[in-house]
Amino acid sequence: MKSVPRAVELVNPAPLPQDLHVHTVFSYADGAIMPQQTIELVASIGHARVIGISDHFSYVGGSSFAAYSKAVRKQGFVLGTEVGGPDQTEAAAETVVDYYNYHCEDTPAFYAGAERLLETGRPVIIAHPLLLGTNLDKVPPECLIEINNRYVWRNDWRTRLAPYVDRFRFVIGSDAHQPHWLNQTVARRVAQELGIQETLLFPGA
Repeated sequence: MKSVPRAVELVNPAPLPQDLHVHTVFSYADGAIMPQQTIELVASIGHARVIGISDHFSYVGGSSFAAYSKAVRKQGFVLGTEVGGPDQTEAAAETVVDYYNYHCEDTPAFYAGAERLLETGRPVIIAHPLLLGTNLDKVPPECLIEINNRYVWRNDWRTRLAPYVDRFRFVIGSDAHQPHWLNQTVARRVAQELGIQETLLFPGA
């Protein structure tokens, strides 16, 4: 008699400790964003215990910020924004968020922008530094460095990050623009091989 396969109970894996680099449809003009990537969908997936939404400041700053902030807070998420460079830092510094993801290219103006955001007293995470060519020798040590699941595997992460393991604190982010990007598998492997212990910025959130 042919055996009948047993039903397997499908359960969500244990959630990640935190993910502070998640985008949604509020970053509407970003070509990587899918229309399904709503705040509500991210909440329903629940891939991390602490989730920070960090849509691009160029889209959510100014008159758009109130609606963005309300939608993020409604889900109990941490409120962040991704600041694209020094031309945005002054306005971003005057906008009340919990933290910043910051693009830091290798020019004096970009490093000065990081220092300006640090003056707010809020955490400043240097987002995908390998992709942007950030010189970590020039980054203020108070900043946190992101290991980014979307980009880290494309770069010589061992050579470029290993010298800074004792200089900086590190966070791990997905940089998710689409639902199936809501993971950190590669980034966590990189952190493990470098001996990095992730910094949890909002453990009580």
